[in-house]
Amino acid sequence: MFNRMLSRFGIGGPSVDTVLDSPHAVPGGPVTGQVHVQGGTADAEIGQVVLSLVARDEAEHGGDAEISRLVVQQGLRVPAGQLVSIPFRLPLPWETPITGVGGAVLPGMSVGVRTDLLVEGAPDKGDLDPVLVGPLPSQDKVLDAFGALGFTFRTTGIAAGPLPGVAGELGFHQELEFFPPAQYAGRLSQVTVTFVANAAELHVLLDADKRGDTPGYLRLTHEQAQHTDWATPVGSWLAQAAERGPAYPAFGGAPGYGGQQGYDDQQGQQRRGPGMGGMLAAGAAGLAGGMVLGGVADEFFGDDEG
Repeated sequence: MFNRMLSRFGIGGPSVDTVLDSPHAVPGGPVTGQVHVQGGTADAEIGQVVLSLVARDEAEHGGDAEISRLVVQQGLRVPAGQLVSIPFRLPLPWETPITGVGGAVLPGMSVGVRTDLLVEGAPDKGDLDPVLVGPLPSQDKVLDAFGALGFTFRTTGIAAGPLPGVAGELGFHQELEFFPPAQYAGRLSQVTVTFVANAAELHVLLDADKRGDTPGYLRLTHEQAQHTDWATPVGSWLAQAAERGPAYPAFGGAPGYGGQQGYDDQQGQQRRGPGMGGMLAAGAAGLAGGMVLGGVADEFFGDDEG
């Protein structure tokens, strides 16, 4: 059970193991569990027990980005041979990257809890206990539309820095990369989706081939996002992006430039398809399905009045 001996104490020192109540979480929710410290052959003094929520980008060869941290115990004394257990509740920021959808792990990055102990003023860093972070219901609705439109999931990773015109609390943002539907082969090679969420709103940003010129952007409340027929604006934006090339407009305007802040769905939830699960399965099989796109919603294109 106790899989890490504290290196600062050497042989016979205390060992630590962090046990999560559940490996599943969502942005804005908590990760709970206990840190178990088993005493060694002599009494030990630990200055701090710190939990860090960490994102690891596999493309960056194990490079870690700290999402948040929580000091769960100060000045811990561990008697020889005794077990000390510390319960914790670690909140996840609303911008925590998504690492799983429908129980399937997204390739490209991971999120986990790392237990760091401060011993004699020096940190003793532990391994990551993985957490499968699922999407918020509002984010899941967007991803489901991508599956219905025939997108194939490619990979995900983190990019340094905030997004222009979008206030964020982290020093990085997640990028979800998709292969577009088959009918756009030769015109588009990749579509990137970025979510920036807070307690009240969801920002959705799209980019084609990472060109960065006038990306698609919508800002809605979580409730609005859950009642939006996302296949309509995403499909319209995609068709325009493929047709117009680098000069394509945004599906609601770029953030900071008078973009559309909401979308009142007048069509209900009529457009459904294979969803994100089918998209992940297609990605694993190396497939790129497609379907005919619906009508264009003109209000998502061109300049808006904010």
